[in-house]
Amino acid sequence: MSSAAKTMDAGPLVAAARAVLASGAAVRVRDGREACLIQAIDGLTSERFTLLRDGANGPCRLVLTGERTQHLGIAPRSTGSLAMALPADIGFDAVRGLAEPGFEALAGEVRPGFFAAASEAETAGIELVKRAGLLPAILSTSESGALDAVLELDAALVFAQAESELSSLVRVVETRLPITASESCRIAVFRSPIGTADQVALSIGNLKESLERGEAPLVRLHSECLTGDLFGSLRCDCGLQLQGAIAHMTDEGAGILLYLRQEGRGIGLINKLRAYRLQDQGYDTVDANMHLGFQADERDFRIAARILSLMGVKRIRLLTNNPDKVRIIAQHGIEVVERVPLFFAANCHNRAYLQTKLEKSGHFLRVIDGARGSKGDVASDLARILRGGPGEEIGA
Repeated sequence: MSSAAKTMDAGPLVAAARAVLASGAAVRVRDGREACLIQAIDGLTSERFTLLRDGANGPCRLVLTGERTQHLGIAPRSTGSLAMALPADIGFDAVRGLAEPGFEALAGEVRPGFFAAASEAETAGIELVKRAGLLPAILSTSESGALDAVLELDAALVFAQAESELSSLVRVVETRLPITASESCRIAVFRSPIGTADQVALSIGNLKESLERGEAPLVRLHSECLTGDLFGSLRCDCGLQLQGAIAHMTDEGAGILLYLRQEGRGIGLINKLRAYRLQDQGYDTVDANMHLGFQADERDFRIAARILSLMGVKRIRLLTNNPDKVRIIAQHGIEVVERVPLFFAANCHNRAYLQTKLEKSGHFLRVIDGARGSKGDVASDLARILRGGPGEEIGA
């Protein structure tokens, strides 16, 4: 079998493993040293936990991310996942308290030092539940006499999945789509046969003619935000940025809006709403994600570079305040000739959110009340981003 064929066989297996875990069943993940039965904690019932704990032929381990254990104060900051052997008599509530924000009081006393580095198979299990839209917390055991795995796969396949999804992405359909802001608009959908979500590109105005003239089109990478884009949420600025980007492209006569299916900075809708609940308790938008066990930003902007390449676009003017978008796009074959800021006035619901993007995520913006920001020194901002320098306030 060719390596390409093996990749295509492996991809659906990883996607199936995500679906199995999301359904509440278990999978078995192998690495070079061991095979682990992996069970997601998100959605786990007390009855199933008891079956797994009592039927384990060996220690049952709780695996959490370094972000989660640090916020619990039970382990030092780690860049990887950590595992703890569970006492034989531990109850479901205590495990849930360790894994799920809002239930910490149930965890009882867990002394620092209990956690050690997770195995490769367990780390792959964390990656699977993350990409399934679940909390990044799992139970792991070598075997269970009461529960069996629905399917089995190698850890290496899980780690290679993101790259495989990128390389197999293709344009599936394209058609005319007149919209309110521009009747000269086309929509294209891109899909990987082993991916989890379709990606959308909206071409606005006379894009073909603009590219033929050698111009660098205005491009916006917009991550899906159901609450902001559809419902007009005031907790973020996503809806304003979406409509503002389209209006800006319409004014210029051409542009591309990539609608990336990476809800909640890549953690999914349910986990984003969990993060909102934590923000209502006083956490900022970065700390809330990390308290859930995620990185501050789980998005992968390489997919945008892949879509632009498939569209034949090599040079762009990027409409963004986010230095990571500029850097990653530039690192993956797309020349960013200009960064174009996109600012809107803050309101009482999103001011702290915008302030956190400025202070912790290094976004190029100034939080403004009641007025739109100015463009600032675009050339120096772009140079600073591409050489990896820190963000700073711009605008007035």
